[in-house]
Amino acid sequence: MALNRALRLARECGVEVRFADLGDWGADELRSEYDPDGPVIRLNLRYIEALDVAEIGEFITLAVAHELYHHREALGDTARLSGRTQRELAADAFARELLALS
Repeated sequence: MALNRALRLARECGVEVRFADLGDWGADELRSEYDPDGPVIRLNLRYIEALDVAEIGEFITLAVAHELYHHREALGDTARLSGRTQRELAADAFARELLALS
């Protein structure tokens, strides 16, 4: 299962996964965040609570994989692209690839 793979990969990388209220971002939506001081991935409970039960597993899988890409950037395992948009697109592609492999 993709969810188990994403969580196992986070554990193997030494990254803790937590659920947290990441606050109100107004028109923007913060689904998850990576904090290298831990390292830890925080998944936004506000976003998860708005999902249908059937959507939660895929969301967690994609969010954890997306943030693991940023962890790889922080470690230097992946070259850090120059623009934020490019980094976010690359993280999304990495997450989708992980989901497809499972």
